[in-house]
Amino acid sequence: MKYLKQLMFLAVALAATTACSADQPVPAKKDSRYEYKTGSRGGIGKFYMGREISHVMGHRGAGWLERPERERQERTDLLINRLPISPGDKVADIGAGTGFFTLPIAKRVPEGRVYPVDIQPEMLAILEERRKSMELSNVESVLGSETSPNLPANTIDLAFIVDAYHEFSYPREMGLALVDALRPGGKLVLIEYRAEDPTVPIKRLHKMSEAQVRQEMDAIGLQWVKTDDYLPQQHVLIFEKLQTGVSID
Repeated sequence: MKYLKQLMFLAVALAATTACSADQPVPAKKDSRYEYKTGSRGGIGKFYMGREISHVMGHRGAGWLERPERERQERTDLLINRLPISPGDKVADIGAGTGFFTLPIAKRVPEGRVYPVDIQPEMLAILEERRKSMELSNVESVLGSETSPNLPANTIDLAFIVDAYHEFSYPREMGLALVDALRPGGKLVLIEYRAEDPTVPIKRLHKMSEAQVRQEMDAIGLQWVKTDDYLPQQHVLIFEKLQTGVSID
């Protein structure tokens, strides 16, 4: 009986120790590809390939995305009309927000499908209400994560990211997941405010240079196709997934 009591005591003590250990937060492993420093105003103190990542604009900024003057200021109509897509394509709008681009793009692919991806359920809820009011049946919202758009592999003809890539907390992981989602020969289009132009009235961390974008896309195995500058404030950088694929460390 004495030994039985001792065994019971040891079992309870071990269980308590295990429970306490499980409750302790596990420190996040810092990827060596990222640098961590004191952040600047508007930044998160995390750097990728020399670039500080900016804070994410939350769903409370939805009104800014839908501001009436946006089309005139940024000529969003030109971007919608000139994205290289066909009527039957599968298109992914990464960081879709309220669906400012998703919904008109859906009209360009009547035989295809548009997948608006966002990590904020509140944004997707706004988008879904707008989709219903427009009676669009070829739009399928996807809740992504910080590291993946949660899209099936080798299915997307074109993915585009408008003024959001610079906010990705894990740009390399998200980029590789996007490459995986693109079909061979599929394209990724990044639209970012031009860092080279000091007259663009946007905060520094919300701009990207063409050289920086190309460097980061090259690191995940995407081939640069061309850069268009038909928008008044933004680059339109087009990249392609190689047919044969590449080996990424």
